[in-house]
Amino acid sequence: MPSYSPKDVQDELLKVIRTSQETVVEAVKTWVETVKAVTPKVPSSRVPLAAKLPKPQDIVTNAYDFAEKLLSSQRQFAEELVEATAPLRAGSGMREEQSAATE
Repeated sequence: MPSYSPKDVQDELLKVIRTSQETVVEAVKTWVETVKAVTPKVPSSRVPLAAKLPKPQDIVTNAYDFAEKLLSSQRQFAEELVEATAPLRAGSGMREEQSAATE
């Protein structure tokens, strides 16, 4: 039976997700073209203050910028917790050093 590393599994999962995303984007593009072809032209209306609303691209960019910062902060937090608890883990060497120092 073949053995897969966690990285191999992660890479394969990301590949499957990306393929699915591309399929959805293509389906939405097809849907948009179909809807455009069958709907009547509607005159554009002026919405008050519409120019002050954020653009969809800006919303996505800002949301992912925030998520990136949040994920980075969470990673730093997790790494600090791992480091702080290292003395309690067997085999870390730190626990044995502390025991020897107190004897």
